[in-house]
Amino acid sequence: QVQVVESGGGLVQAGGSLRLTCAAPGRSNWAVGWFRQAPGKEREVVATITWNRGTTYYGDPAKGRFTISMDRAKKTVYLQMNSLKPEDTGVYYCVLDGAGGGNWPGGYWGQGTQVTVSS
Repeated sequence: QVQVVESGGGLVQAGGSLRLTCAAPGRSNWAVGWFRQAPGKEREVVATITWNRGTTYYGDPAKGRFTISMDRAKKTVYLQMNSLKPEDTGVYYCVLDGAGGGNWPGGYWGQGTQVTVSS
């Protein structure tokens, strides 16, 4: 059983920063992604990274403000979030995809961490 554990969420004022951490036992052909879900909205991709090459992808809300990175030795993926806005509020999930990014719904999902941005 693959266990994915997120941490680092919390309450922050608009314009502030948070860094989310995902402890994920990634393998060479896997990908790791951050997704989020706001109340009343569909789940959306925030950012993803491939385990072997470190290729990144950012969803529109994250471009220019968020950075995804990894520490392979620690098997940890980070999401640095800057210039946070109230609309960034939601539950953030870390996902491991054994299909290299081709099957996020079928991947291993963490329990989620709450991010709340106050105006």
